[in-house]
Amino acid sequence: MSDLKPSDLLDLDALLSDEERQIRDLAREWVGDRILPEVDDWYERGEFPARELAKELGELGFFGMQLPGIGDLGAVAYGLVELELEAGDSGLRSFVSVQSALAMYAIHSFGSDEQKAHWLPRMASGDAIGCFGLSEPDSGSDPSSMRTTARRDGADWIVNGTKMWITNGGVSDVAVVWANTDDGIRGFLVPCDLPGFSAPDIHRKMSLRASVTSELVMDDVRLPADAILPGVEGLRGPLSCLNEARYGIVWGVMGAARSCFETALTYAKERVQFDRPIASFQLTQKKLVDMAVELTKGTLLAYHLGRTKEDGRLRAEQVSIGKLNNTREAIAIARTSRGILGANGITLEYPIMRHMTNLESVLTYEGTEEVHTLVVGHVLTGIRAFT
Repeated sequence: MSDLKPSDLLDLDALLSDEERQIRDLAREWVGDRILPEVDDWYERGEFPARELAKELGELGFFGMQLPGIGDLGAVAYGLVELELEAGDSGLRSFVSVQSALAMYAIHSFGSDEQKAHWLPRMASGDAIGCFGLSEPDSGSDPSSMRTTARRDGADWIVNGTKMWITNGGVSDVAVVWANTDDGIRGFLVPCDLPGFSAPDIHRKMSLRASVTSELVMDDVRLPADAILPGVEGLRGPLSCLNEARYGIVWGVMGAARSCFETALTYAKERVQFDRPIASFQLTQKKLVDMAVELTKGTLLAYHLGRTKEDGRLRAEQVSIGKLNNTREAIAIARTSRGILGANGITLEYPIMRHMTNLESVLTYEGTEEVHTLVVGHVLTGIRAFT
């Protein structure tokens, strides 16, 4: 028998530094001890203990760990943590991604010194939770059509509008909200306890159930002049934040895929039919091999993008390739794994169905499969097909 690890057939682990392996192992151990014993119940009940977990994640140093001056860790270390978190549950990884790669990244990249000093230390420690308000009920893939507005009233701003499908919305202390102004699209830091602001949760979800998903409703919310993010104008701001979050998804979905694959492999070796384990059948072995190959390729792709990011050469189009490929392959691995388990695969006794339904959302959010396909198509042809 080979001593190669089934979920790492190319020994990608050897490419990591000692520090990266230590950080990865810390995340894996915490997920195993803290998340896996409870996440199936959270998912079934549609609950997520955001405040409790925020403090623990802050103590681990996982919030903003990729940001200079906060975590100061490399893109690969950050990606490895995202992978381990999503091996627990996509909702957990989304919670950390929104905090780190959307809300904190926006403040870190475009905020004033005062905004950074006020929010970033509290968010890094988990004492404050942030969310990111871009998508709207009628504005998803086309954020330029947003209807949320911010108008001046003396020295203040008055914000009106609704954001939709906002992770962390109902538990946040601050919302990074993008709105149309007379000077174009601008970002604002909106404390969530202001009059006129509400964040009703979205219920009856069949995906990302262990996650807080909300609307953001702003009805004449008055903000001081210094609530605006001074460092960016136009869609470049929110799109650069989304690109940071998509990078984490490239890693994260490989964690969900690994969980499904390892579950299916163990099951196939233990499940006996016709007096033989089903892993002995050629068709089952082909399924396992195909999944292992795609899991290895996807993780290698994430690693390459991470090193490219650390070198300062990562392009948004390359992140689209990673998000497109890895989400597509992760959901295919989940579906194949579910089939190997047969009827057992639909129960919460195993993590596969939970991962599979979660990945249906990950396939869509932060750029749908179709949008990323057309981004790459533009690179190939030089022709924009979606505007």
